[in-house]
Amino acid sequence: MAPPGPAGALPTSAEPLSRSIFRKFLLMLCSLLTSLYVFYCLAERCQTLSGPVVGLSGGGEEAGAPGRGVLAGGPRELAVWPAAAQRKPLLQLQQWRRRRPPAPRANGEEAAWEEESPGLAGGPGGSGAGSSVAEAPQGTLALLLDEGSKQLPQAIIIGVKKGGTRALLEFLRVHPDVRAVGAEPHFFDRSYDKGLAWYRDLMPRTLDGQITMEKTPSYFVTREAPARISAMSKDTKLIVVVRDPVTRAISDYTQTLSKRPDIPTFESLTFKNRTTGLIDTSWSAIQIGIYAKHLEHWLRHFPIRQMLFVSGERLISDPAGELGRVQDFLGLKRIITDKHFYFNKTKGFPCLKKAEGSSRPHCLGKTKGRTHPEIDREVVRRLREFYRPFNL
Repeated sequence: MAPPGPAGALPTSAEPLSRSIFRKFLLMLCSLLTSLYVFYCLAERCQTLSGPVVGLSGGGEEAGAPGRGVLAGGPRELAVWPAAAQRKPLLQLQQWRRRRPPAPRANGEEAAWEEESPGLAGGPGGSGAGSSVAEAPQGTLALLLDEGSKQLPQAIIIGVKKGGTRALLEFLRVHPDVRAVGAEPHFFDRSYDKGLAWYRDLMPRTLDGQITMEKTPSYFVTREAPARISAMSKDTKLIVVVRDPVTRAISDYTQTLSKRPDIPTFESLTFKNRTTGLIDTSWSAIQIGIYAKHLEHWLRHFPIRQMLFVSGERLISDPAGELGRVQDFLGLKRIITDKHFYFNKTKGFPCLKKAEGSSRPHCLGKTKGRTHPEIDREVVRRLREFYRPFNL
């Protein structure tokens, strides 16, 4: 039998009590440090949010002038945020980013989206009846802390409807230096009277080196859009996704048919008079595909070097190749490559192995890749003849 312990020694049952006290001490210490960190972050933000200075643009300052962040309420109003207030936290964040090791996103592996679910397929923000996955914030501490600033877009996907714009935008959002609004803003065609401040507020926050983007396919066929975008910034880069205009028209009709099954046949809508073969160019499904005519309006306000035409067909057959061209056009490092895609035979479209905000695969919604109705071959032939001079 072991000899008794020295007088005054604590019994062994007290050891768990000591560990419990130690754990409570650690928890209190962690809570204190967290509270101090949150207080520090709030104090920093209070220093920067000193309030906007509202004035008129007649004083010689242009929207987007160097050294200032501009919130424009319209052609005559500017709400100007002092540059020093914005840039202080951004500079601190950039120093932090330089000191830390290269992020895993540099090789594209971390970029991902949420797996598609029925609830997302019919949500707002898609092209036509389609939708994009919910927008997820970039995986950086700065953006999680609501840092960065909202900028007017430096690049816009301006068209065309049923060309593949949704696929292009969602593929691009995998890139860590691209920040894009998921829903179509329709600012330059439907909501221009709300002002640039309203438009800018729709955009996601960005850090230095990141590009702000949006896509609204109807811009390409809106007469006023080129002048309005040019008034915002003459340096805006414009992307147009085009595909065979006949296939595009049939796809457009298929989408409408899914919503209104009682509409007339494609053949009857195509012609003003089928006997004479006169094409009805007032029908939007036909009109949108006259790309050359719409392009004339854009070239009055933008040089052709600021426009990139993406092939909707190659976006399906070689998505990485087309995304390479787009990344070069935007001045981005080629991060999105073949390793990001796999081909879904059921849908007939490429899908992402990893999507933004998730580590699981993602394909476009159920509204994409609909089966087209059979169209009279003679009608298809006449349409191809109609489009040929414009295609040339």
